Amino acid sequence: MKTVFSGIQPSGELHLGNYLGAVRNWVRLQDEYRCIFCVVDYHALTQDYDPKEMAKRVCDMVADLLALGIDPDRSLLFLQSMVPEHTELCWVFNNVTGHGDLERMTQFKDKSATQPENVNVGLFEYPVLQAADILLYKAQLVPVGQDQVQHIELARRIARSFNHRWGKVFPECEPMLTNLPKLLGLDGKAKMSKSLGNHIPLSAFAAEKPLWKLLRGAVTDPQRVNREDKGDPDVCNVFTMHKALSTEEDLAWVREGCTTAGIGCVDCKQRLSGRMLEHFRAYVERRAAIVADPSIVQKVLEAGAAKARALAQRTMTEVHAKLGLWRSP
Repeated sequence: MKTVFSGIQPSGELHLGNYLGAVRNWVRLQDEYRCIFCVVDYHALTQDYDPKEMAKRVCDMVADLLALGIDPDRSLLFLQSMVPEHTELCWVFNNVTGHGDLERMTQFKDKSATQPENVNVGLFEYPVLQAADILLYKAQLVPVGQDQVQHIELARRIARSFNHRWGKVFPECEPMLTNLPKLLGLDGKAKMSKSLGNHIPLSAFAAEKPLWKLLRGAVTDPQRVNREDKGDPDVCNVFTMHKALSTEEDLAWVREGCTTAGIGCVDCKQRLSGRMLEHFRAYVERRAAIVADPSIVQKVLEAGAAKARALAQRTMTEVHAKLGLWRSP
C-alpha cells in the first residue's frame, strides 16, 4: 500500500475552504492508502503569531480534523514539533539543495511581498523542511493543489540529489492533484482565507443564524444586480459551494432559476444554507463531544507522535549510516 503524506499549518479553527480544498479529500484517502497527516507548527513560525495562542490553535485544529473524519486508528495524525527528526533531516537536505532553487520558489516571492518586514530564513527554507516532512516517512504521494506542485518537484530533486551523493534511501514522491473546486472567499475576490476575513468558519455550521449572517453578504454573479436580471451560475462563487455540498436536484433548480431569473440570489443562498447545516450536522455533534473531553486530543497527539518517531528514527538510522556519521557500536 502506498503512503500518502500531507500537512496543514495550525491556524486554529478550520474553515470551509480548508475542508473542501483538503480535509474532505484526506478522509476519502484513508480508505485507499496508508495516510500520514501532520500539523506543521514549525512551518507556522515563519509568520508573525501570538505564542500564547499556538497551543489552542493546535487543539482546535486537531479537534476539527477528528470531528471531520480523520481516524487515528486508520491514519497517523501528529504534531510536527513533537518529532525532532523533521528538523534534523531538514539540515541534512540543506546540503543538497541549491540556493538558486529556493530563490525560484513562487511562494517565497509571494509571501515575501505580503510580509516585507519579516522575510526570514525560515520562510526561504520552508520548502526544504516540507521535503523533510514528506521524505522522512518515504511517502510516495502528496495531495496538493496546483500552487504546491513546485514544492513537490523540489522534494523530488532533493531526494534524487541525496540518493546520488550518499546512496539510495528516499523515493521520489509524486504530487496527487485532485479536482477540487476553486473556492473564493465571501468577497468573491480572493481565495477563502482566515487572514483576509472572507471565510466561513466551520463553527458557523452549528446554528442557522450565524451561518446566514455570513452567507447573506456573499458576492454572487455580478450580472445579477436586480432580482429580475438573468445570470450565469458557472461564474458565481455561491454556486461553486452548491456544487460541493448540494444535491443534483438542487443544482438543477439553481441553474434553471438563475438563468431565467426565476429565483433570486437570496433564494439560492437560503437553499445552500440548509444543505450546509445538513452536511455538517454530524461534524458539529462530534466536535462538541471532543471539545468536552480535552484528553481526547492529548491522547491522539501523544500516540501519533510516538508512532511517527518510531518511523522517523528508522529513516534517520539509514541516513546516519549513508552519511558515515559515527554511532556507538
